[in-house]
Amino acid sequence: MNPDLLIGRLGVFAPCLRQLLEELDPQDARWRPPDGGWSMLEIVCHLVDEEREDFRGRLEFVLGGSQGELAPVDPLGWIESRGYNELDFSRSLERFCLERRRTVAWLRSLKRPDWKATIEHPKLGPISAGDLLASLAAHDALHMRQISSRFHALALRDAPGFSVAYAGAW
Repeated sequence: MNPDLLIGRLGVFAPCLRQLLEELDPQDARWRPPDGGWSMLEIVCHLVDEEREDFRGRLEFVLGGSQGELAPVDPLGWIESRGYNELDFSRSLERFCLERRRTVAWLRSLKRPDWKATIEHPKLGPISAGDLLASLAAHDALHMRQISSRFHALALRDAPGFSVAYAGAW
């Protein structure tokens, strides 16, 4: 594993996401596709909470040598219970960027972290700090794909009666 490359990618993701989304119309940010998928605002809020409470929290737990059970997380439940789609889009985007900067600064400050240190996940079994770091980088990619899909769906929504076939196969 090359943690420096992974941490570097984590550092680039938030500014790229901000650049991509900062001018997005707030109504478009709240729009949910007809298939019931998340809005872009919900995706961004999910990223904030996953950054703080899931990935960074669990990395701190395992790298700090903590014992015991992990604090529960409920990413799907938080969408409604925390009212993601009612929050301010710009503020949520900035919150994610701030949390990501904190994560990257903390990761870069670590002196010789034990990436093989493990915790016991209640459903997945043993997970190492390296697994969590790699999964965070992959999590970014999954949600970038999801955001890309929303932009494609918005193009379809905003051009009724017209084709997007000229763009290429989706």
